[in-house]
Amino acid sequence: MPMLRFDPGGSSAADIYKLMIGMVVPRPIAFVSSLDERGVRNLAPFSYFMACTADPPVVCFVSSFRKGETPTKDTLRNVLATKEFVVNIVSEEFADKMNLTSAEVPPEIDEFELSGLTPVASELVKPPRVGESRAQMECRLRQILQIGEHPGGGTIVFGDVLRFHVDAEVLDGYKIDPDKLKAIGRMGGPTYVRTRDRFDMIRPK
Repeated sequence: MPMLRFDPGGSSAADIYKLMIGMVVPRPIAFVSSLDERGVRNLAPFSYFMACTADPPVVCFVSSFRKGETPTKDTLRNVLATKEFVVNIVSEEFADKMNLTSAEVPPEIDEFELSGLTPVASELVKPPRVGESRAQMECRLRQILQIGEHPGGGTIVFGDVLRFHVDAEVLDGYKIDPDKLKAIGRMGGPTYVRTRDRFDMIRPK
């Protein structure tokens, strides 16, 4: 098959971004809740997100740099200030409300109120959990890693998971039923994907 080659050094950051979000798919979504130093609640989705390790349990997400007077997102500033956050898993039923929180709004706006989602008290951290989410992780900041300083770069936020919360209806022991979780993923541009179409393959011995 004919293949085109792209040199990152000879392409714009915007074009490289399009290639990466089109190739690295589907991406899970970290719906991160945080508080600023005044206690204002913030919600924001991040599709550069993954589980890192299980012992200790660590997750990470990337807060990208933006153009304009405030290149860092409210979430990153909040996490740096308070050292705490919650990762909420997004299900199909409230995807539209999650999307509302991706709008650029002033930091004094409470995005739980903006989206109509329900804040639920956490046990070990101050940021609330999203009541509509069937799985949540209370996290404490472990470390950050900054990559670049301009749009296209970002800050990787690593968090130790202090507490897991999972809806009993989606659990069988420690196994989560994906049909009941109904998580969504991110594709390129405005496109999302449901996680219903799956197939199994047994790892060879």
